[in-house]
Amino acid sequence: MRRAVVFSALALTACVTPRMHTQDEINAVTRQCGLALGELIQDEIEKKVLIALRNDATPEQRVCVTRWARRNGLKPVFVSMSFPS
Repeated sequence: MRRAVVFSALALTACVTPRMHTQDEINAVTRQCGLALGELIQDEIEKKVLIALRNDATPEQRVCVTRWARRNGLKPVFVSMSFPS
């Protein structure tokens, strides 16, 4: 019984704290989803957050990023920036 409790606690801990993905992993997803290098980043402080910096992301790109993020325990955030003329 005690083993089951310890195993369950370890499994839950793994879900709570996602790991930092390597730059190669992020770049692979970036290319797979049709984004430019540098448009997809994982926040170093809030490791659960995957940030997509693209003003005109297509629905397909958003779905692609969202699926990968969720499979890896991350929350996707899409940031659109517009600068005044």
